[in-house]
Amino acid sequence: MGTFVQDFEGIMATQKKKPNTPSIVIIGTGFGGLGMAIQLKKAGIDSFTMLEKANNVGGTWRDNTYPGAACDVQSHLYSFSFEPKHDWSRKFGLQDEIQGYMEHCAEKYDLNRHIRYQSEVTAARFDENAGEWVIELKDAEPIRANVLVTATGQLNQPAFPTIPGLDSFKGKLFHSARWDHSYDLKGKRVAVIGTGASAIQFVPQIVPQVKQLKLFQRSAAWVISKPDRPFKSWEHGLFSRLPMYDRLYRTFIYWKNEGRALGFTRFDKVLDLFALEAKWMARRHVRNPEKRRNLIPDYKIGCKRILMANDWYQAVDNDHVDLITDGIARIEKDAVITKDGQRHEVDAIILGTGFKATDFLSPIKIHGLEGQDLNDAWKEGAEAYKGISVSGFPNLFMLYGPNTNLSHNSIVFMLESQIHYVLEAMKGLGKKKAQYLDVKADQQRKYVDGLQGRLEHSVWASGCGSWYTTAAGRNVANWPGFTFTYRMMTRDFEPKDYQFKTLKPVTLNTANKPKTKPKPAQPATNAAS
Repeated sequence: MGTFVQDFEGIMATQKKKPNTPSIVIIGTGFGGLGMAIQLKKAGIDSFTMLEKANNVGGTWRDNTYPGAACDVQSHLYSFSFEPKHDWSRKFGLQDEIQGYMEHCAEKYDLNRHIRYQSEVTAARFDENAGEWVIELKDAEPIRANVLVTATGQLNQPAFPTIPGLDSFKGKLFHSARWDHSYDLKGKRVAVIGTGASAIQFVPQIVPQVKQLKLFQRSAAWVISKPDRPFKSWEHGLFSRLPMYDRLYRTFIYWKNEGRALGFTRFDKVLDLFALEAKWMARRHVRNPEKRRNLIPDYKIGCKRILMANDWYQAVDNDHVDLITDGIARIEKDAVITKDGQRHEVDAIILGTGFKATDFLSPIKIHGLEGQDLNDAWKEGAEAYKGISVSGFPNLFMLYGPNTNLSHNSIVFMLESQIHYVLEAMKGLGKKKAQYLDVKADQQRKYVDGLQGRLEHSVWASGCGSWYTTAAGRNVANWPGFTFTYRMMTRDFEPKDYQFKTLKPVTLNTANKPKTKPKPAQPATNAAS
């Protein structure tokens, strides 16, 4: 490992740099950013800086503090393999507990001294002559780095609907990903626009508080039961005293989840069993026939994200909850007007309209070789070699990039595969004694064409529109297979797939630290506090 560090550090600069200039910059401090930083440290590389736009780590788990926020992947699997947590309170982790786990990781591995908080990246430009990325910040001087790793995730930019008059509303309005905990919903007339993954979780929590709830649904979701419950004390005892039991439990969960990939990619008829379950739950818990009918989707199950909840149908069944399926025509200062002409007066509007999941790296502007704009390179839809590298953008590595999202298992598993691959690429730079590498365009084209061909036979291509796809219908989000096949694919770095550029090397100061003293981490506001 020492040789790798020496070789890599030795070629990571081609011009004299200020002592505090980082060799590696990581954008984001969610699971991807934290995992990348920890593995860099384990590899002996300390010359990196993490840029975080907020005042704490956590990514989407820091931002989404709405009531009922929780994960739909089991706790023991939705965590780093190298940092097990034995005392999860439930089978499926809650937002504040996941956030606490990430803060624990940052503290344990001494990452806070590498993080520049409240440092929002606005643009990044590759300086071909220097072989460096110039990273522009919103309220600070630009910094340079030899390697740029983006760990911004796919669910970081809230999507706001383009409804006429939205800005004219005089009541309280906020997005579920930016929940206003200072606003008391008790006794209020509330409109919720959207019935996606977030709404499925927070609507049951606010129904007992509000006077009236107007639930505006554009498209119904398939909602099945969630096998969740608190862990018993004897289970906690086994997890903490017998680490092997913890590992076996995690392994069991992994393979159980992994088997579901077959339903999404090859044998979609299997998913019809889950559709029957959803219909049975609706019949059991929803008395109103019209409500029940409108809660069942008209598209094939699995085409959009399958949601899990044990209280969704019961919540919608309440008499003071109106399920409205007519489209919204406009919004006025105190009401939502539907296309059938009805006026729905409300005191507050909560937007449960999801995220700009297909706008990778948005709103950061990225320019690569010869000033190429990443948006232009992605005009037909985002794509990347193995979801990590983009031709024409040297030494840029994406975590949770195009077509690495999952519908059946833990994204943390995928992130660990990608992190390993990025480290192997850095080793490749060291072995070649090169300044930068760039994936070959033909290799990227071959990979993407093969991947898109496999997606054409998946359930996601069965005819619905979802956040997995662009407006033109191209699936740029999902991985069409097993996670273990992705891990095998990213196990080895193949130098033949990349072009290497060697510039005149100079000595690099390996004790780089953030240019600005990092501000101390602030505790995240969460619904459970």
